[in-house]
Amino acid sequence: MKSRRKGKKIPLTYYLMVVPIGILFFIFHTVPFLRGVFYSFTNWTGYGSWKFVGLKNYLYMFGNSNITNAYWFTFKFAIFATVLVNAIALAIAIGLNGKIKFKNFLKAIYFLPYMLGTLIVGFVFKFIFSTLVPNFGHLIHLPMLYNNILGTTHAWIGILIVTIWQGLAFNTLIYLAGLQSVDPQIYEAAALDGVGPWQKFRNITFPLIAPFFTINLVLSVKGYLMVFDQIMAMTNGGPGNSTTSISVEIYTQGFQGSQFAIQSANAVVLFIVVLVISMIQLSILNKREEKLS
Repeated sequence: MKSRRKGKKIPLTYYLMVVPIGILFFIFHTVPFLRGVFYSFTNWTGYGSWKFVGLKNYLYMFGNSNITNAYWFTFKFAIFATVLVNAIALAIAIGLNGKIKFKNFLKAIYFLPYMLGTLIVGFVFKFIFSTLVPNFGHLIHLPMLYNNILGTTHAWIGILIVTIWQGLAFNTLIYLAGLQSVDPQIYEAAALDGVGPWQKFRNITFPLIAPFFTINLVLSVKGYLMVFDQIMAMTNGGPGNSTTSISVEIYTQGFQGSQFAIQSANAVVLFIVVLVISMIQLSILNKREEKLS
């Protein structure tokens, strides 16, 4: 009998590449997270002494209107942004995947927003909404454009527009990669059978790119539940607290409102919410992928 072959020894190079990154991740990510969880059970204000208060911070959250309103706004914003970004990005990807002129130029144009910093984009659009749009409204005598939308009760719509514009780049790129992985011969066979465009998309295209849809949907929901930069750059949570997301509430009240422990508890709850929603999404979408395949 042949002797059983021993497993190959893993080269030291692999450990040198992985272990240092793992250590840095643990120091700068895991340790601060665990400290935040620890302080969420105390009354620490960010400085000075502290003592344990148990679940008091978590119970306080549910009775604080600012925090509950922040959760309501964040969920509303995440739902609208996720649906619109994915619907528009998929439509753009289908168009770019077709036989059109200037395809590479258009790809570069759609990908440009992704290369810009979120804060820079926010400040630029803040100027556009506050100055250029009202001036244009007066020029064409359109009263609905006279006021800066960021200073009204519809400020969240302005933030939503900017978020969608910038988010389209990444989502379109993922959908385009999925569409280009589909064998063209499948479409040729469908055309010979007289399959229409809508039937082709519903029965062929979407089932084949379902994994890419799952990736985009999970990442979109996770990202928009943690929306922060756009709001800080454009409204700083205003007017009033109408555009204060959970992340903005954690930052402003935790570092500026002496609620470090309370907002640490808020951050823990946000982490759990994002984790649970992501797991539910993956479970549902993976089952759907199995049915479509």
